[in-house]
Amino acid sequence: MTRLKLNRPLAFIDLETTGVSVGSDRIVEIAIIKLNPDGSKTNKTHRVNPEMEISLESTSIHGISNADVANEPTFTDLAPNLFKFLFDCDLAGYNSNKFDIPMLVEEFYRAGIEFDFKERKLVDVQNIFHKMEQRTLVAAYKFYLNKDLTNAHSALADIEATHEILEAQLERYNDVLKTDIDFLEEFSQYNKTADIMGRIVFDDKNRECINFGKFKGTPVEEVFRKEPGYYGWLMNGDFPLSTKKVFKDIMDRVKANK
Repeated sequence: MTRLKLNRPLAFIDLETTGVSVGSDRIVEIAIIKLNPDGSKTNKTHRVNPEMEISLESTSIHGISNADVANEPTFTDLAPNLFKFLFDCDLAGYNSNKFDIPMLVEEFYRAGIEFDFKERKLVDVQNIFHKMEQRTLVAAYKFYLNKDLTNAHSALADIEATHEILEAQLERYNDVLKTDIDFLEEFSQYNKTADIMGRIVFDDKNRECINFGKFKGTPVEEVFRKEPGYYGWLMNGDFPLSTKKVFKDIMDRVKANK
């Protein structure tokens, strides 16, 4: 039984990958638990051929080798059904706003599918945990449920644990947390972002601002007007395609307003 109040499905997502770079690494396993407003639940797990080598460091963490995924479908093969499965879903996960969801959005872009996250609520259970307790997934599982997470870094085990932790957080902090997704999305955010990676954030005047490097805190439109060459550097840089699209949309707006 869930304490969550859902107006539309909530999909918990966990990924295992070839490495930790959203721009250049790939998914090797995806697990999804989809909670529906009627209380029903659907699980989906896929191994994925990343079409590149899995780093030894990553294999040592999640246990998935190149041989394990050599005959699995590629993400492009899976993308249409995954997109349909996640259609109209809000999204949740553990450290998902910084990694899992940006990586998933990037894979959809590579497959030729624009996965618009702006109309979805994003609930990051790690951010709730860090605001309340400041620990890791294994420690969170022990803290909230008094159980050991024995199969950590298996995508399905991790995401099942994440769902259990969120339910326990709602019970433990019932005087602070609300069970509706609107509240949980806002509470689990640190910044309001224009792109899924948080490279572009909104300031208190609702302007898109660069969130890294020498122009950090500067409105993107202002940078593009004063140093148009910076746009070219961004578009040739190692940024996710989804982030580049936001930069392109802003540049198109700047050109239209000249």
